[in-house]
Amino acid sequence: MSSQGETTTRPVMPPSAAKKRWQWWHSGVVLGTLALGAWMLQMHLRGEDIEASRRHLASRTASKADPELPKVDVILPKTGGIERKTVQPGSVHSFESVELYAMVTGYLKTQDVDIGSQVKKGQVLAVIDVPRERSAVDEASALLAQAKVRALQAEAKVKTMEADRDTAAATVAQSEADVDRLVANRRLAEAQYERVSSLFARKAVDKRLVDEQLHDFEAAKANERTAGLAVQTAKAHLAGANAKVEQARVDVEEAMVAVRVAQAHLEKARVNLDYAKIVAPFDGVVTHRSYHPGSFIRSASDGSHPPLLTVARTDLMRVVVRIPDRDVVLTDPGDPATLAVDGLEGRSFEGKVARIASSEDPTTRTMRVEIDLPNPDGLLREGMYGRATIGLTPPSKQLTIPVACVVKRSDKKQGVLNVIRDGKVSLLNVALGAENGTLVEVESELAPNDEVVLRSNSPLEAGMPVVVQSTQ
Repeated sequence: MSSQGETTTRPVMPPSAAKKRWQWWHSGVVLGTLALGAWMLQMHLRGEDIEASRRHLASRTASKADPELPKVDVILPKTGGIERKTVQPGSVHSFESVELYAMVTGYLKTQDVDIGSQVKKGQVLAVIDVPRERSAVDEASALLAQAKVRALQAEAKVKTMEADRDTAAATVAQSEADVDRLVANRRLAEAQYERVSSLFARKAVDKRLVDEQLHDFEAAKANERTAGLAVQTAKAHLAGANAKVEQARVDVEEAMVAVRVAQAHLEKARVNLDYAKIVAPFDGVVTHRSYHPGSFIRSASDGSHPPLLTVARTDLMRVVVRIPDRDVVLTDPGDPATLAVDGLEGRSFEGKVARIASSEDPTTRTMRVEIDLPNPDGLLREGMYGRATIGLTPPSKQLTIPVACVVKRSDKKQGVLNVIRDGKVSLLNVALGAENGTLVEVESELAPNDEVVLRSNSPLEAGMPVVVQSTQ
């Protein structure tokens, strides 16, 4: 200690010594860090060795404790039932295929399509030269015009007969009026004759006057009778006129029938002429051709001849599948279907069941089922072959397990499972549902977290402790 006011002095270290001292300190820190890292690594490795040794020891201890303890593999039930499907061979066909024949005989004039040509509905594919049919159309047209003229003449005759009838009716009316007038004259002459006869009886008039009045009276009666006959004659003429009118009207009907017959003949001739044109019945492709332009074509009604052309519809294809007896009752129109085509490297096409035969073939015990598949890009061709998968029933909500888990069955719908609970085997009676040969549905008693024994290295009994080797 220095006294108050005295200045304390410390020795000053040379720069080289300070640098050397710092280097020693830095080296010590580095060595210490390396030593600490080496110690921590050693402790980590030692811990792993200890844990591995512990597991190995525990395993050896368990084995030594009960070397005969059964070892089992278990599975957990899966949610979602079994979807019933059927996979069968399927053959692809055109949805429609039509053979086009000629209905008239002649020479093939033009044919603008060939095999592979795409055609549209209503398109003229070929034309046959038929001059006789064209002449028949001209003749039928002329006959129709003639029948129409005769019908007009018959209608005019009706009008003439009706005019004659009206004249006869007027004559009857006039004759009847004359009868009325002559009856009045006859009555007057009769009255005068009676008056003169009375005067003559009283000698008031001369006999000659009586004779004159008698003459007038007889003449009036004769005129009355003549007028009556004239009325009868006029009525007869009227009846004849009416008959002629009816006859004329019948002639009109006959003429109209003749017009319709001529019209029918014309239509027939035009149809026969139209048969000379071979028209596409729908959109499609030409798949077969039998003749070339210039060939003589016979009518299909003349006997058996090959068709001119064959046209197939390809925008929609028809897949034919044969369903076995066990799946027939489950197959319905509208069931989803998938076709994997071998010729297209297994490419799949989606569709639905469109038609079912509802009748089995007694020879094969299979039912014909047709699936409609859209074919917008034309990849599907007639005659292709593939595997059709048809969904018969949708998956249920039941739990499923492998069929191998069922150790005992009392019948098709009842079974027994080995379930591990608290490390021991429990026998569980369950109700079974549908199965596909690999999986089976469990409809009751089983829980989603139950461990069901799939395999065991030894027989199991209820209450037996086991070692679970793996869970699937």
